This record gives sequence, structure tokens and C-alpha cells, in this order.
Amino acid sequence: MLSERMLKALNKQVNAELYSAYLYLSMSAYFESINLKGFANWMRVQAQEELMHAMKFFDYINERGGRVEMMAIEKPPTGWDSPLHVFEETYKHEVNVTNMINELVNMAVEEKDHATYNMLQWFVAEQVEEEASADEIKQQLSLIGKDGRGILMLDRELGQRTFTPLQEVK
Repeated sequence: MLSERMLKALNKQVNAELYSAYLYLSMSAYFESINLKGFANWMRVQAQEELMHAMKFFDYINERGGRVEMMAIEKPPTGWDSPLHVFEETYKHEVNVTNMINELVNMAVEEKDHATYNMLQWFVAEQVEEEASADEIKQQLSLIGKDGRGILMLDRELGQRTFTPLQEVK
């Protein structure tokens, strides 16, 4: 059974993960609007991953006898100055999500909630990957600068990304 404090925090994280999906869909729409379909694809796949993360928390809350409470999802931004600006914001967002996951881990330790601590370790590892991925693209865009050919090459590469749902989502 989850403590009331942990339940509230996990429900807040469900909302945060859903917001992340909204944010990445908004970024995908931005990239579609400037005809960078590969970048749009990358963000769409990222949105699917965030939905999977939300469902992982959703299922965990239910498995532990808690009640999932759906909250309003904040409207994400809809415009950016450049692909680099999008990935700077993506990286900052992932760092913020990492901080939220770390706070949940700290709470699980404080409450001696070993099951939640164990479940959160998947997210700790996932956030290392999320930050590294966003940072890598941000750094590549910094090197490319405003070179349209470089952006088009990266667009083709990002268009190859596919969503692969995890078998062990729970």
C-alpha cells in the first residue's frame, strides 16, 4: 500500500509524464510546420515514450492499491526560434524530469517504500538515456549551426527513429 504522500507524488508524476508527451507533440507539430519531417518523427516517438512512462506510473499506482487521479495538463509552448532552440528546451526539460524522478526516489527512501524505490530505478536509468539523447542532438545542432545541408542530413537521420514499446512496461 502506498502512503498518501507517495500516492500524491506519483499521481503528480503521471501528470508530468503526460505533459512531456504534450510538449513533444507540440515540438513535432512545430517541426512539421517547417518541413523537417525527420525531426517531427523523432519528437513523435519521444511523445509515445512519454505516454508509456505515464502508463508505467499509472499501472504501478493501481497495482499498489492506490487511486490514479487525472489532472489538467498544462498547455505546452507552440513555437521555437530554431531546431537548436527546440533541443535546448528538450534537454532542459529532461533534466527537470530527472530532478522529479530523483525527488521520488528520495521520498521512497525516506518512507522506506522499497517497492516504489525498486520501480523508480528503471526511471533513474531511463533518464540517463533521455538526457544523453537530447544533449547529443543539441550538440550536433550547435556544430551544424545554420547550415541547411547539415540540418537536412540530421533530419534524415532522425527520421529513422522508431518507437519500440518495452515488453516489461509494468
